Amino acid sequence: MSDPKLTPAGLSAQMCARIAHDLISPIAALGTAIEVLDDPENADMHGDALELVKLSARQASGKLQFLRLAFGAGGSAPGVISVAELQKLTDGIYGDAKAQIIWNTDRDGIEKDAARLLLNLIMLGVQSVPRGGKVTILTRDNDEAFEMRLTCEGPKARLAEPVKLTLSGKMPEDGFDGRTIQPFYAGMILRELGGKIAAGADEDRVIFSAKIPLS
Repeated sequence: MSDPKLTPAGLSAQMCARIAHDLISPIAALGTAIEVLDDPENADMHGDALELVKLSARQASGKLQFLRLAFGAGGSAPGVISVAELQKLTDGIYGDAKAQIIWNTDRDGIEKDAARLLLNLIMLGVQSVPRGGKVTILTRDNDEAFEMRLTCEGPKARLAEPVKLTLSGKMPEDGFDGRTIQPFYAGMILRELGGKIAAGADEDRVIFSAKIPLS
């Protein structure tokens, strides 16, 4: 497979498309609720519409906050993101997901670029267990590298071949789309950090592991 021919403009367009895809559901639901509130003939449904407004606004806000760090700078200054903040961001987008997310880390904080990578791997981890299960996040330091490992377990857990391919920096046969640009971006973060990543699957389990050299 050849190296991906992806221009900066193409990458930006695909990432914007992915963000729009992730936000369209709560925003569409918000629009529907507002239409009901604007219709005096649906007065008996206003209570349900208000609850939908609250739910959709919360979901949209949670996704925006998560994606701001996962896909963007999350603030321009370098630094460390607390694990508590990463847990809060993850709960904001996946708190109602079928998969339970379990944290196993002895760190109080993670450098921003590594934190961005971790959030992207969490996205892939949750997607790999579409019928629910658990995603266990393990981080640890050794003498040479900071390691993160996500073990994703659940019925029909799967690692799609295009995801594995683009995570390693290759281009899918049909070109990039919103589904494959995100794992490619995750791999790009790690390659810029000089690290390595591996992804594999067996029966009802998918594992993502990454190593980032310690400077």
